[in-house]
Amino acid sequence: MTEGLTAGGARTLATSLLAATGVPGDEAEETAAAIVLGDLWGVPSHGLMRLPYYLTRLVAGGHDPHAEMRTVQDTGPLVTVDGGGGLGHWQLWRAGRTAAERCRRYGVAAVSVANSGHCGALGIYTLPAVRDGVVALAFSNGPAFMPAWGGDRPVVSTSPVAAGFPLADGHAIVDLALSTVARGKIAMHAREDKELPAGWALDRQGRPTTDPHEGLAGMVAPLGGAKGFALAFLVEALTGGLVGPALSTDVRDMFAADDAAKPQGVSHLVLAIDPARTSPDGDPRRRLDAFAESVRTTGGRVPGAARRDPRDIPDDHPVTISDALRAELADWAERLGVGG
Repeated sequence: MTEGLTAGGARTLATSLLAATGVPGDEAEETAAAIVLGDLWGVPSHGLMRLPYYLTRLVAGGHDPHAEMRTVQDTGPLVTVDGGGGLGHWQLWRAGRTAAERCRRYGVAAVSVANSGHCGALGIYTLPAVRDGVVALAFSNGPAFMPAWGGDRPVVSTSPVAAGFPLADGHAIVDLALSTVARGKIAMHAREDKELPAGWALDRQGRPTTDPHEGLAGMVAPLGGAKGFALAFLVEALTGGLVGPALSTDVRDMFAADDAAKPQGVSHLVLAIDPARTSPDGDPRRRLDAFAESVRTTGGRVPGAARRDPRDIPDDHPVTISDALRAELADWAERLGVGG
């Protein structure tokens, strides 16, 4: 693994590479910040490792670098947006920001983003709400790689779900895929030719496999069996079903070279709830804080409490990536004419 890369340097590099494909300045910066935060949060499977895939899709036409978010409907507390085939990171970040703003006005809000792309670590997009003292839930879909419990072919994505809760001393952020493991972790193993742990993946015939390439081309197992699939069904219904334009079975795979020139059709949904208005006694924040403290006093860990707000992470904070990824990013910089 290489050393010397910093958070500020990684954001600058990612921003420059994205901008070189035609992504406008603000959108490139917001996307780069979300990508690098994946690494800073200890989720490298959703960080810089994915940047070459986004660049490939931007160059090939699978993501429109000039995509704009078009508001289709706005009732006040509900905003419906078409992402125009753009990158999911900046689109979902702005959706989260809008949900937080509308929530402060109405007490509850929802923003849907249709026709978008992969967004990285989903918990990132609860931050705009958490910063404002608002609770947020986020849902997203992707290409189908998980079968129904007892099924023999994939029908849902890994069905990620996230929730953010403001606390007096920080936050709690729940962020998980409803598969046994996030597919990005299988992709990381495939890039490094590392054998998968047993139970992570199934091949295309539905047989358990520890071959990362077979697993990436095959399926992931549901988390918790039938109950995990039921939750994945819920996420798919809230995203592919309610938002669209595609169910997971029709969403394009960002890891498939043959799909690089095709829009993904990913859908996202952000819900925000003002905790100042959810209880007759008006004291839910105190109870949330007490709940978090009860977890700590038993020796437990509050989910996501260690995931720092990027505003609190200095630019010189180290970011470690593999030699292979550093070389790949250097190749992209040369190809796109990005110096440094």
